[in-house]
Amino acid sequence: MREFTEQELVRREKCENLRNLGMDPFGHSINLTSNSKEIKDKYESFTKEELESSKNEVTIAGRIMNKRRSGKAGFMDIQDKFGNIQIYISISDVGEAEYELYKNCDLGDIIAITGWVCKTNTGALTVHATKYIHLVKALKPLPEKFHGLTDIEERYRRRYVDLIMNDKAKEIAFIRPKIIRCIQNFMDNRGFVEVETPILTTLLTGAAARPFATHHNTLDLDMYLRIALELPLKRLLVGGMEAVYEIGRTFRNEGMDPKHNPEFTMMEAYLAYSDLEDMMDLTEDMYQTIARDVFGKMTYNWCGNEIHLDGKWKRISMTDAIKEKTGIDFKKEMSVEEALDLAKEHNIPVEEHQKSVGHIINLFFEKYVEETLIEPTFLYGHPIEISPLTKKDPEDPRFTQRFELFIGGKEFANAYTELNDPIDQLERFESQLKERDLGNDEANDIDMDFIEALEYGMPPAGGIGYGIDRLVMLFTESESIRDVILFPTMKPKD
Repeated sequence: MREFTEQELVRREKCENLRNLGMDPFGHSINLTSNSKEIKDKYESFTKEELESSKNEVTIAGRIMNKRRSGKAGFMDIQDKFGNIQIYISISDVGEAEYELYKNCDLGDIIAITGWVCKTNTGALTVHATKYIHLVKALKPLPEKFHGLTDIEERYRRRYVDLIMNDKAKEIAFIRPKIIRCIQNFMDNRGFVEVETPILTTLLTGAAARPFATHHNTLDLDMYLRIALELPLKRLLVGGMEAVYEIGRTFRNEGMDPKHNPEFTMMEAYLAYSDLEDMMDLTEDMYQTIARDVFGKMTYNWCGNEIHLDGKWKRISMTDAIKEKTGIDFKKEMSVEEALDLAKEHNIPVEEHQKSVGHIINLFFEKYVEETLIEPTFLYGHPIEISPLTKKDPEDPRFTQRFELFIGGKEFANAYTELNDPIDQLERFESQLKERDLGNDEANDIDMDFIEALEYGMPPAGGIGYGIDRLVMLFTESESIRDVILFPTMKPKD
């Protein structure tokens, strides 16, 4: 049987008292005429005397956040979506019955106030109540006002309380959709079309990741939640749509840490007749547009680093970046045995499925370079072994026309000059299956329908995938992905 605290029992008793007065403790709709932001924007510049003479009436609603009563009058702050506004209430203005409701209200209750806008002797903008309207009785008390939810896990688990008590959490909740809307406007203005593609799929394609598996009962078919958006979008290029993008939830059954959540938001975009350089320009322009239009600044403090988004961003090949840090030139031709010897010399463990020069190059990059890329950097020229969907570099087929964007030592985007040769693509898929046999449980399946689509002809194209959550982390200067996702994945309580 559920047990209640003393405070909860008192609140339930007050709830019954409201019913006995013929009132619904959980309220009904009400016609509001203003809010805390509108009142502050409109009346902050007025003097106390001007407000007293004009007596501008408003009806607002919000949650009681604090209460200060003395005899037959008192103050309280109520919180709406924009912030707090002070209320003054006295028995002479609202009458005994409504003042009694105010006396018995609790922090967390939701109320409406009709009154006129004024300023106190200290200049605080206030609504002088002429009517007090009970809306919703809060049956649980709010956390202690100065500390809120101090348990970080509880903040994420009970996001609704976090939004009440934590101004930063609420700010991020409102700024995230503004960022996404800015991205959509940016893409739309460049001729891209936003589309939707399936979340349920029967194949693992488009990324190297472990999936979430499910089962379709009617079709008696095992299915996966998508790990990427790529192949359906490229089918649309075959169909002639030429410039498409999708912002959507993606799912990977992998570890959790401050930068990863099992379900996350990606944007992938594909542009016919473009290439890697065009994707770099698009990305640089998009980030700078968000910085300018949404935040009005180009410098951000993220994870202990000062990040500058203005100007031209650095562009460097993976092999050159490794050479800068280690002196090893992986552009030179070398055998697998030579690469394995280098890995051994540098204490880099190599799994069975990684025994190729390309994989070893990537292991060197991860050990020596990745975390050093603080300012925005386009790192290009990935080995073909780790890029199964990417066009080969025509000057050196050991490498591909691919880049990743790194900021603050973390990956923010992954882009290709897209592979549109169906013969080459099938060979890449087949090599992925060989890697799976050697223990790579993130290898791609063969998507024969996609091969058939390429056989109809896909135009040369550039493509890119962005982690939207990490992008929001940068712009809101948040260090955990769970701060920018309203409902992050959490282990259930016992």
